Amino acid sequence: MTLPTPPVAARRPHEYTRHGVTISDDWAWLRDQGYPEVTDEEVLSYLKAENAYFEAVMAPHKGLVDTLFEEMKARIKEDLSSVPAPDGRFEYWWAYKPGEQYRRWYRKGRETGTEELIFDEVAAAEGHDYFRLGAIVTSPDYKLLATLVDDDGSERFKLRIRDIASGKDIETITEVAIGAPVWAADSKGVAFTEVNEHWRSDKAKYHRLGDDPANAVTLYEETLDKGFSVGLGKSQDDSLIFIATGDNTSSEVRFVPAADPTAAPVLIAARRPNIEYHTDAAHGRLWIVTNDAHINFRLVSAAVETPAEWREEIAGSDRVYLRGAASYRDHLALTTREDGLDRLVLRTYAGDERAIPFDEASYSADFARNADFAPAAYRLSYSSMVTPPTVYDFHPADDRLETLRVLEIPSGHDPADYVIDRRLIRARDGAMVPVSIVRRAGSKLDGAGRLFLYGYGAYGIAIPPGFSPTRLSLVDRGFAYAIAHIRGGDDLGHGWYLDGKLQKRTNSFNDFVDVACGLAELGYARPGRIAAQGGSAGGELMGAVANQAPELWGAIVADVPFVDVLNTMLDDTLPLTPGEWPEWGNPIEDKAAFDLIRGYSPYDNVAAQAYPPLLITGGLNDPRVTYWEPAKWAAKLRATKTGDNMLLLKINMGAGHGGKSGRWDALRENAEAYAFVLTQMGE
Repeated sequence: MTLPTPPVAARRPHEYTRHGVTISDDWAWLRDQGYPEVTDEEVLSYLKAENAYFEAVMAPHKGLVDTLFEEMKARIKEDLSSVPAPDGRFEYWWAYKPGEQYRRWYRKGRETGTEELIFDEVAAAEGHDYFRLGAIVTSPDYKLLATLVDDDGSERFKLRIRDIASGKDIETITEVAIGAPVWAADSKGVAFTEVNEHWRSDKAKYHRLGDDPANAVTLYEETLDKGFSVGLGKSQDDSLIFIATGDNTSSEVRFVPAADPTAAPVLIAARRPNIEYHTDAAHGRLWIVTNDAHINFRLVSAAVETPAEWREEIAGSDRVYLRGAASYRDHLALTTREDGLDRLVLRTYAGDERAIPFDEASYSADFARNADFAPAAYRLSYSSMVTPPTVYDFHPADDRLETLRVLEIPSGHDPADYVIDRRLIRARDGAMVPVSIVRRAGSKLDGAGRLFLYGYGAYGIAIPPGFSPTRLSLVDRGFAYAIAHIRGGDDLGHGWYLDGKLQKRTNSFNDFVDVACGLAELGYARPGRIAAQGGSAGGELMGAVANQAPELWGAIVADVPFVDVLNTMLDDTLPLTPGEWPEWGNPIEDKAAFDLIRGYSPYDNVAAQAYPPLLITGGLNDPRVTYWEPAKWAAKLRATKTGDNMLLLKINMGAGHGGKSGRWDALRENAEAYAFVLTQMGE
């Protein structure tokens, strides 16, 4: 097959000096200076050329993409719906109709049994290439909806108020909202947050329905730290609205009565470096999860009248990682993790605890949204790498776990056809890195197989060993699919996260490479027969491991990759940069941070070496990882790498960080990624 000639982005010398070091960036011109508007014709022409090249290279493999897509689609119910969830006088759920990309939202009276459609995503998405419903919140009197809609992928949402009875939107409060709005107790107004020109939420506001939105009352404005963002929440008992400000490592929370949102906010505890706390309220007390005294967090409480006077309820533990606490009438619902496995606990206010039991050795479990303050049963979500998503109700009165629904796989699925392995791989510094693996039952660990390794490793975000109907298309073709629970995530506790950030950032990259080598030694695949994938900060991971150990990988998929780390962290005008310094370091002020980031930033460390086949994706409207990061990286790789391995760049011209929004469009992008891997590693 004769391939078209790949696009070439012009090299235009550009240099700057920081800390006495001169940095060359020959593809800096790919950043449109008018961003977030991208109108530079030369930039757009290059991106379109890359997309055309992607389409031309993948065209001969359309049959494989179609096959994978149909396989994946056959595992998903076309008329998929959620389990109705109780919330006051109603039960709420969403449902897809066959063939449709988007959902419809319904409710039914718990006493009347009357059903009604309250929001139609299909109708709202009509005429838009991208559509995302960011929030849908019912007013306390059940008459109104507050909805957030993004129709271009920029994560600047339109906040509208809808009258449920008529189905009509009656107000648009703002077109740059972010984060779920919170209703006042009297249903006559909503608290909300917006993003400014730098895509930073620095204010919490309150809008009284019927007033001019321009006159919204500012409840709180963050003026002390430009890296802090403001968010809102509501207590489980509906009495308080929480106004939180913070970054990735520190937080500060205030509250106002839901009955009087414009009252003076009450501060719970002043911000302190590297101290986080998260708050709920019930029975006149605040229930606070904090890491002020232990790395794995503890639970304290305080009277609402004296919020700074904390009383310890659960001490911190080296083994038990306390991730969250929701306060209901009868129980605190504790989300914890022990030895890397999720553990859900109900604790009475007298201190009696019961852990909800699960049988599998590796799984993902969490409390689902339990809107009622006094539920008779607690809704749970569960899955494993072989068990499809399952919805349970746990009945504490008789210690009973009731199965409400196991997600149906229409094309058929037998968990017995697969096995789960949980391995501990020794990293180069001696740390034992857990790995979750699913493979076909009876597959041999003789090195002859293929391995697909997924990783993220940042922000304290764990990648759960849950179910995926898409990855079975690889597993059924002989791949073992593995998730590397590397440092930078909080899989083994908060300390696991801290050991993969700032000065220890390279642990994440080393862990991933060492896991690949360790699994090769165990016979899962030989070096060169291992595919890798990661997105966003996981895309940074992909860039770093491609630089460090290119010989290991048979193919790499880097989705919306954060690869231009040094330039981004040096630019405090970019949307997220100031808030990211606690995660990566501030190279503007700190030469050590500058040197460290410069030493691992994937874009800055592209070398004249043979890279594995690479598929790189991005989104033109992405406010998190700006489009020019993957574009510059691809351009530099094309100009620098040796060998003739495939390099593809695909930029979604009408989407953002998450790729295409429709469920089938997103599924086809997944099929394209897997087709790329299969064609590069042998179908």
